[in-house]
Amino acid sequence: MPSQQPRPPALDWSVDNCTLGRTMEILGERWTVVVLREVFFGVRRFDDIRRHAGIPRQVLTNRLATLVNQGLLHKVPYREEGTRTRHEYRLTDRGLELQPILLAITQWGDRHLADPQGPSTVFVHRDCEEPLQLQVCCAGGHRVASPREVATRPGPGARPFVESQARERASR
Repeated sequence: MPSQQPRPPALDWSVDNCTLGRTMEILGERWTVVVLREVFFGVRRFDDIRRHAGIPRQVLTNRLATLVNQGLLHKVPYREEGTRTRHEYRLTDRGLELQPILLAITQWGDRHLADPQGPSTVFVHRDCEEPLQLQVCCAGGHRVASPREVATRPGPGARPFVESQARERASR
């Protein structure tokens, strides 16, 4: 007779105010992450981003507007002689905080999706030129070596899960 698995405690808590879900509402579309990649790489002008990444013009316009509205990028005007004023897109402090996320995604891709020759880009520490390694540590300073060492607990903003609210959301 198969053993019944215990009910996950996470089912007791609502995900309506989940910050991961809110973050993915901003970042969860491929072109948004590609635009961020370009700006992190130093490609900041609309036409350069569009050409380098192969993004359709209207898609890029929409993604840049979202990233500016969310406070991840800000526009800096520039003007080349004989042309109208245009804008470069630069990372804000809030946008710069996304770097570890993008590095983690890249490192996963390097391990699982790179061409046989290796990854197309390597991230290094400017001071010593050594490759970066992301590590997860707890607030106590302990290195977390495996995802199996991580547990979830209700945070200060946790709200009880209400079945009727879940049904209402599912019916939309």
